[in-house]
Amino acid sequence: MSPSPISPQPATGLPVTWLASAAPVPYPEAVAFMEDRVAAIRAGAETQAVWLLEHPPLYTAGTSADPKDLLMPDRFPVYASGRGGQYTYHGPGQRVIYVMLDIKRFGADVRAFVHALETWGVAALARMGVAAEPRADRVGLWVDRGGGREDKIAAIGVRVRRWVSFHGMSVNVCPDLSHFSGIVPCGIADHGVTSLADLGMKAAMADLDAALAETFAEVFGPLAKG
Repeated sequence: MSPSPISPQPATGLPVTWLASAAPVPYPEAVAFMEDRVAAIRAGAETQAVWLLEHPPLYTAGTSADPKDLLMPDRFPVYASGRGGQYTYHGPGQRVIYVMLDIKRFGADVRAFVHALETWGVAALARMGVAAEPRADRVGLWVDRGGGREDKIAAIGVRVRRWVSFHGMSVNVCPDLSHFSGIVPCGIADHGVTSLADLGMKAAMADLDAALAETFAEVFGPLAKG
């Protein structure tokens, strides 16, 4: 498994290579690639990278995962993950965005970096006509469905090794939302999960990818120190 550079590269003005994988990538292979890329970035042998991909259906357990939140342990493969957070579902129809970036370029502030990821997701979804927002007491990006109901449309979880990030963000484009029922997503049982398709959007994965590329520099460009 080796992702391909996107051609042409998004005009971000930053030393970041954009990668993409057309076929779903098994989770262990994705983690192995990220581990290698992070080490190469640290060594100055590779550029920073943003990787757009999908996974086959699976659950991941973050460092704060509570075993009781895994409701259907035999439904899909379950992988321990070094990222922050709790249980998350990944699968076809969900855009996974792995970010392998040198956080020292962004002020060496992990909290600010996570906030930048949230801001990026909000900006990209706004280009799609979706008003998503972060919440101080809940991880991820949320959509107000009215009547006090809020559904999660994007999950965020990062890991940092010697100031280089990996893992990142996932946005629900058109996944099978019933697959989320095997877990308590991110440990939050009082709210639901949504997607662009569930919101009535006819957007394709490529539309979200374009929105992500168009808004990346708006968020990360002003933060980068070169």
